[in-house]
Amino acid sequence: MQCLAVGGKLLARGQPRLAAQLSFRAYVVVPRVSAAGLSDLAKVRVRFAPSPTGYLHVGGARTALFNWLFAKNVGGKLILRVEDTDAARSTRESEEAVLTDLKWLGIHWDEGPDVGGPHGPYRQSERKELYKQYVDQLVEAGVAYPCFCTDEELEAMKKDAEEKKLPPIYRGKWASASKEEVDGMLARGVPHCYRFRVPKGEVVRIQDVIRGEVSWSTDTLGDFVLLRSNGLPVYNFCVAIDDALMRISHVIRAEEHLPNTLRQVLIYQALGFPTPTFGHVSLILAPDKSKLSKRHGATSVGEFREDGYLAAAMLNYLSLLGWNDGSEQEIYSVEELQQAFSLERITKSAAVFDKTKLSWMNGQHLRALPEEEMRAMLRAWLAANPAPAAAPEE
Repeated sequence: MQCLAVGGKLLARGQPRLAAQLSFRAYVVVPRVSAAGLSDLAKVRVRFAPSPTGYLHVGGARTALFNWLFAKNVGGKLILRVEDTDAARSTRESEEAVLTDLKWLGIHWDEGPDVGGPHGPYRQSERKELYKQYVDQLVEAGVAYPCFCTDEELEAMKKDAEEKKLPPIYRGKWASASKEEVDGMLARGVPHCYRFRVPKGEVVRIQDVIRGEVSWSTDTLGDFVLLRSNGLPVYNFCVAIDDALMRISHVIRAEEHLPNTLRQVLIYQALGFPTPTFGHVSLILAPDKSKLSKRHGATSVGEFREDGYLAAAMLNYLSLLGWNDGSEQEIYSVEELQQAFSLERITKSAAVFDKTKLSWMNGQHLRALPEEEMRAMLRAWLAANPAPAAAPEE
């Protein structure tokens, strides 16, 4: 059972906490993985939550793979959630492309927008009314409040903070405005967002299953926006609500999301939700140790698929970018990976994407194929990639 150590008292995981109890001197989220019994591990629910704004990057594919392998190893479930609140950039075509690439890799989910499940909808764009209900709960509890600051006022605050060399956090008046002031602005229909009231002088600590203890001072964080003036929820609020309602037990994601954790933990606690176990996976770098990008060649799963790489080889290679089982083995079947995988063996250091190594590994998997299967694959690839017609002779 996961416990929260709050001000010297232990609270069982899932025990409700009132919003008024949000202020705390220090609290630690103790992971369930290392000490959990089989009964706890059987309840593992992980998620992969892509934004359908482009292709499936190899970094995203590895995150999905690690979640899937962990779920398979402990008898848990993988949930696929589409984070499509960016209406300007999200498309169903991108969503379909991402799902197609995941299925090609052999990664299948237990709940999602295409297969359904008891905790849907599984697209954030279909959950907007739900988010507003939780904002209302936080406002009623005094943990959130409407903010009527204009863009010009916010920009002036930011400039003032820069001049005084202070953190660029919200310092507006609406956190302490009277009920009469707020009611008057609401009655006049003045545009407003909703902000979360961050407790000051506190420390939040998590025990990351990959990185160890990570802590933040709440003094580095201003009262942050939950709901924009156009009625759309912000990313961190959606994620916290969705992970809680979908009963996600472990959030395994890229390290670039580590700064988001402070906001999300505060939201969990304010609403009395249990806090999941976190694990933040290092980035995948190019051979020159810069962030892997298009300038380094193919970076999407779809590109490698179109180039004729085997799904089994791609899966094998991605699994070894930041994980190993402690042996010298390099070639794994899917079944072997599912049996060997554990979160404790994920490394903290960044992994380097080596296309030469991937090509070698692809060759190993190709040579292991039965001859008839290889012939069938070759025929299919040639049919999909016909040779250009020869130029007519003069």
